[in-house]
Amino acid sequence: MLLLHGLGEDGSDWHTVLPALADTHRVYALDLRGHGRSVHPGRYPFEAMRDDVLGFLDAVGVRRCVVVGHSMGGVVAILVAQAAPGRLTHLVLEDVFAPRPGTLDRPPLAPPDTPTPFDFAAVNDVRAQLHDPDPAWWDRTATIDVPTLVIGGGADSPIPQHLLAEMVDRMPDAALVTVPAGHHVHADRPVEFLAAVRGFLAAR
Repeated sequence: MLLLHGLGEDGSDWHTVLPALADTHRVYALDLRGHGRSVHPGRYPFEAMRDDVLGFLDAVGVRRCVVVGHSMGGVVAILVAQAAPGRLTHLVLEDVFAPRPGTLDRPPLAPPDTPTPFDFAAVNDVRAQLHDPDPAWWDRTATIDVPTLVIGGGADSPIPQHLLAEMVDRMPDAALVTVPAGHHVHADRPVEFLAAVRGFLAAR
C-alpha cells in the first residue's frame, strides 16, 4: 500500500491510520517532492510527481499495490491510475477530484514571513495547476477502471462535494462514501476512515 499526502504535509501525516493499515499491508508513506526528506527541485508539476511515484514503485520492486491519496496526493494518485492502471489493485481518494477546468479559483499566495518546513514554491505551482488544469485529467477519469473508493469530507470540506460525486459517476468502478469530517478525514476521523477503507478492500 502506498500513501500519498496532501500539500504542505509529508509521509508522517498518516500516523493516525498507518499502524492499523500495516496490520494487513506493507505500507509505504512517501514524502512527495518538495516535502519532508525528499528533494526540493523548485518546480512541482503533477506529472513529475506521478513519475516520481512510478519510479519509486520500480525502485522498491512493487509491481501492483493499493494507492491511497489525500488532496494533492490524491491528484497524483489519479494521474498514476490514468498512466499505469496495471500498477494498482485499488485506488482510494480522500476528499479530492480530478482537476477540472473552471471549478477551482486558486490565485497565487504571497510567501509567508517565516520559513515553511516544505518548499513553499510547491504551493503556487500546485495552485496554478488546480486553477488552470489540463482538461485531459478530468476527461480521462472515464478510463480509470481500477476499483476506486472516494471518501468525501462532507459539508465542512472546502472541496465541492458534488464534483467528487460527478467524478465517481464517470468512473467505471467507483463508489463514494461521505465522512462528515472536513478535508482531513484520515486525521480527524481515523476510525471512520479505516472502516471505509477496510470495508472497500474486503469487498473487492
